[in-house]
Amino acid sequence: MTRTVAAQPFGYPFDLATTALLIIDMQRDFVEPGGFGASLGNDVVPLQAIIPTVQRVLQAWRDAGGFVVHTREGHRPDLSDCPPAKRERGQPSLRIGDVGPMGRVLIRGEPGHAIVPELAPIDGELVIDKPGKGAFYATPLNEALQAKGITHLVVMGVTTEVCVQTTMREANDRGYSCLLVEDGTASYFPAFKDATLAMIRAQGAIVGWTAPSQALLDALHA
Repeated sequence: MTRTVAAQPFGYPFDLATTALLIIDMQRDFVEPGGFGASLGNDVVPLQAIIPTVQRVLQAWRDAGGFVVHTREGHRPDLSDCPPAKRERGQPSLRIGDVGPMGRVLIRGEPGHAIVPELAPIDGELVIDKPGKGAFYATPLNEALQAKGITHLVVMGVTTEVCVQTTMREANDRGYSCLLVEDGTASYFPAFKDATLAMIRAQGAIVGWTAPSQALLDALHA
């Protein structure tokens, strides 16, 4: 059954059977104090603020029987998949692989690498560990979506202008039609979020559509 979300720049049609909910990097290292995001000098409050919205959409999607994918950015303990240019950039108080309040920063299996408890995956949901910003780079995501017959993605997560936007552009190049939930994504820099939303939906949804969570929930419940 085709449903339509009241979105920008125009309605976003989707069929639940061929659409996945993609939740990007809602990890303790990005969202909580003491993690990698905070070590870069960022205020994590804007990211924490979207957790209830993401939780509402996630529960509604689960109740509707939709397919869910979670991503986690992180690296192998030996850092063999972390380019030196990524680890050495800037002057953070903690670098990738350093020991912080939540274990080694952005290392798979460490406490900080975990998805926040409110959004923890459940059985049957796909978890993709990615070494880069985009969820398709060096991961099995595309193959997993194709195996499920997925053609559309509803996207939430952090940060809007980095991992979220990168993933949406990767998805667009691979032929997926993407909707970004406006209040289900956040940036450490609100102006960057606003600019990203505008870029995504510009020129007739050149990258994808955007809509508030209530519009998506209304379509799910229609």
